[in-house]
Amino acid sequence: MLSTLTSLNQTPVFGFSNSPDDTIRALEEKYGAHHYERLDVVVRQARGSWITDVNGKRYLDCLAAYSAANPGHHHPKIVNAMIKALLGDYGSVISNVVYTDPLGLFLSRMASFVPQLGTRFGAEGNKVLPKNGGVESVETAIKMARYYGWKAKGIPDGKQEIIVFDRNFHGRMITVVSFSSSEKYRRGFGPLTPGFVSVEFGNLDAVEAAITPNTCGILVEPMQGEGGMQVPPQGFLKGLRAIADHHDLLLMFDEIQVGLGRAGKRFCFQHEDVVPDGLVLGKALSGGLVPLSVFVTNTKLMDMAFNVGSDGSTFGGYPLACVAGVTALDVIEEEKLAEASARQGARLKKAIEDLADRSPHVKEVRGKGLFIGIEVKERNAMDFCRQLVKLGLIINDSHGHTIRVSPPLNITDDDADLLVDRLGQVLL
Repeated sequence: MLSTLTSLNQTPVFGFSNSPDDTIRALEEKYGAHHYERLDVVVRQARGSWITDVNGKRYLDCLAAYSAANPGHHHPKIVNAMIKALLGDYGSVISNVVYTDPLGLFLSRMASFVPQLGTRFGAEGNKVLPKNGGVESVETAIKMARYYGWKAKGIPDGKQEIIVFDRNFHGRMITVVSFSSSEKYRRGFGPLTPGFVSVEFGNLDAVEAAITPNTCGILVEPMQGEGGMQVPPQGFLKGLRAIADHHDLLLMFDEIQVGLGRAGKRFCFQHEDVVPDGLVLGKALSGGLVPLSVFVTNTKLMDMAFNVGSDGSTFGGYPLACVAGVTALDVIEEEKLAEASARQGARLKKAIEDLADRSPHVKEVRGKGLFIGIEVKERNAMDFCRQLVKLGLIINDSHGHTIRVSPPLNITDDDADLLVDRLGQVLL
């Protein structure tokens, strides 16, 4: 009996359980940390661009879990690959003291999916260090820059400094919140980690002024998501590249939210034809089905900083995640999701801009691809989001003043039109 697989849908259940919504809310309230402000929807199923509640009401997902569900929820190709791995007994976590073929195949696919990074360090390809959540890979990037500062630049260990940017969001682990400009992320969690200098996003002069003999790297989001859906001035990334080359700094891009097609290119940095030395990816890397993130860098740099015992992760790069990762990269490429994001994003942004011209509430519309922010004059974006939920949209604010629009990249024209119609109902 124990070796017999449970048949799917053995009991008629809509979602995981038949528990009423009030029961689910009460369980979270009693047994969970109150660290999220919830929208009043209990999700039972998610497929493609749509989310369904226990009553069968459908909501258009305009968040895609902050870019984790770029290919849409439960993409059948990724789901089938994971089911095969579980049924074929090659999806379980395996100790890293042995090799697994899913990890080898994923590392190879990932390394070649990204352009050659850190070209000033040679053209011997990229190497990949996998982790789980994106913040883990951000910390891997920080380790890389600090090690480079010590080993290659001769900065005394413990004195290395990394330049970051105001309104940044790279996660909420202690080291990362230490350089956040959001007080609520830091308050009460000290002592905080030193070694970071924060400057104005988009200001190259401020970057130059912040450089000292101890500076070893620059960590930046090519576009800021949680910071208010901010797009830097054209030329900013190229300017950072020039500064990093001139001062021998590692330039590292965090594309957890804006990479893998979200901004209308495979990678957001391609909008300026700039290549970083290190790249952080996550979220959509597994199609939103299991945690998976990576730090990718030039082979020479990876081999310099990471050797036996210098890093590790029990679940980072485990077989099931790697199966999902290989397949998700195939889907992004085969279904041309970056191109779909560029086309639909341009169409959607124009429609929203036309709406904004007639709205008494909208201050500015900005973004690239399907990464669009609608800043409202009253700085009360969440009020509009709650109205939109009642109209059947799952949508959220960014930095309090901006409505965030980031649906799955394969959203249809009809769904995009519905989104604009609902926005018009609350903004006009």
